[in-house]
Amino acid sequence: MTDSAASATAWTTGVKTYNGALGVDIHENSHQTILELAKAAGLATGNVSTAELQDATPAALVAHVTSRKCYGPTVTSEKCPSNALEKGGKGSITEQLLNARPDVTLGGGAKTFTETATAGEWQGKTLREQAQARGYQIVTDAASLAAATEASQDKPLLGLFADGNMPVRWEGPKASYHGNIDKPPVTCTPNPKRDASVPTLAQMTEKAIDLLSRNEKGFFLQVEGASIDKQDHAANPCGQIGETVDLDEAVQKALEFARKDGNTLVIVTADHAHASQIIPADSKAPGLTQALNTHDGAVMVMSYGNSEEESMEHTGTQLRIAAYGPHAANVVGLTDQTDLFTTMKAALSLK
Repeated sequence: MTDSAASATAWTTGVKTYNGALGVDIHENSHQTILELAKAAGLATGNVSTAELQDATPAALVAHVTSRKCYGPTVTSEKCPSNALEKGGKGSITEQLLNARPDVTLGGGAKTFTETATAGEWQGKTLREQAQARGYQIVTDAASLAAATEASQDKPLLGLFADGNMPVRWEGPKASYHGNIDKPPVTCTPNPKRDASVPTLAQMTEKAIDLLSRNEKGFFLQVEGASIDKQDHAANPCGQIGETVDLDEAVQKALEFARKDGNTLVIVTADHAHASQIIPADSKAPGLTQALNTHDGAVMVMSYGNSEEESMEHTGTQLRIAAYGPHAANVVGLTDQTDLFTTMKAALSLK
């Protein structure tokens, strides 16, 4: 069963690999990512996520490491020694992100930027200090993001909006054994940690498109609603559904631009399936369940069925994939993740 690192590597490089690997094959050889190819061709590039920017999906576009855990220099020396700068490698995920230099990078993961480089040209400097010295514009809240007016190779935009993952939209109780039977339905409530200072995924997407679309050669942008997965692992339906609403709103921003532009391909999919299902309200499911009050007044029951107390696991269910725009006809119902790389490459006219 794939993890997010292996699956992201498949669609970003066209190569399948082992779980935990990012941007490398089973022999630990690096392969160029779709973002790297787009940048080399002169296109603008962007990478947006509600997760830590070092997390598997955003990292798969900019890094080549043997383990997804190698966020910063310290852990890279321990868990990915062949990738460490002091061993002649490309460095940690964060160091490689700075070297990849997308025009726009927005998400969480600020904590890792406080780590200090242990080797290389920037030894002794924190990764944040390195970013600033290398011309990155760093924004940390919704207001400073809204105020950003440019993003380029001279002044790339780096948004660090949380120490870890960005806060989810809604909160509520974790599902429990026979929770739909033994407990009353709950109503999801706004997460107080997600105040107006935290940009939404739609706001990050809209800003990224605005800045990247100024490049006459075109652009590549990846946008991830990361906590759909993370809240599914936690069996937290309110967190999961709220993040899905956020992703839907971000997709609408992308489609609004694509419809006006007429030359932009929008692809929406997931990297793997998960444990959650919607089940009949009175089901005595074997896993964890939670009844929710919906907006229209009905009760909906979410079930998490492949682990009782530990983290829920990924599943092998086929995924929905949809596309709009030029080359959308090449995105068919049964598409291997490695074929998605080829489709995107062709749409961007990359060699």
